[in-house]
Amino acid sequence: MAALKEIKGRIASVRNIGKITSAMRMIASAKLHRAQGAVANMQPYEQRLQGILSSLLHADDAIVSPYAQVKKGEIERVAIVAFSSNSSLCGAFNVNVMKKIDATIRENYRKLPSRDILIFPVGRRIHDAVLREGYKPQGDFRKMAEKPNYADAAALARRLMELFRTRRVDRVELIYNHFKSMAVQVPTAEVFLPILPEKADRMKSAGKWKVTSDFILEPSRSALIASLLPKVLEFKIFATLLDSAAAEHAARTVAMQLATDNAEELLNELTLLYNKSRQQAITNELLDIVSGTAR
Repeated sequence: MAALKEIKGRIASVRNIGKITSAMRMIASAKLHRAQGAVANMQPYEQRLQGILSSLLHADDAIVSPYAQVKKGEIERVAIVAFSSNSSLCGAFNVNVMKKIDATIRENYRKLPSRDILIFPVGRRIHDAVLREGYKPQGDFRKMAEKPNYADAAALARRLMELFRTRRVDRVELIYNHFKSMAVQVPTAEVFLPILPEKADRMKSAGKWKVTSDFILEPSRSALIASLLPKVLEFKIFATLLDSAAAEHAARTVAMQLATDNAEELLNELTLLYNKSRQQAITNELLDIVSGTAR
């Protein structure tokens, strides 16, 4: 009888857990749809901004900007902006970001002391992981991961641009999970600053129209490019923030769906075990009754 009570208690516990994971899956799915909507709403502005910039860049021109100056020699100081979530229960989403940070440092910056690796953790999970690894976070950006908005992203981008422009860092990298599909989130490391030649080529080819001699630019083409580049860089941080948020909600949706499926499978196994144990108990009681009558 004690075994039956124990199994019945486990059935109730698993059933409650299944209800919780199912509710969390629906919440994560709703947040994912909102995040995908935010990304979709962002794309027309991004395409237009890239188009305007590319129309100002001639195919054979190099970008003349303090943000395009590549340091000669070895990197002496680097800033890494890592994007994670504030909460858990999203599979390997946060673990993959930390693994990508470790791999990036090991491959590119293993000779640098920890004081010359500035980490900007966006999200509580990566903030705590960075502290455990012995690095000092360069600020508290947990609010950005909870509620992504352009103002906070632009402020972070301006801070990174100031560090690079004043040569307090030689490179800025972004590390995040790129949302590819509901089931696939790709850990990505991307150079934010300086603007490398391949990134400049993408900017030049992004627009659908080209500058012609009929255009009169005021104050000048170089001045317009200098004004647009910071906007593009600010928008890049915001786009990465939205991309990471969509990947987080997708990862949590999948994780909670798997948890719900596992709870249902375990519930079926426990129900079968309960029925077998109950039938065995009834059989034993009948045997006792029959044996007593035979005497």
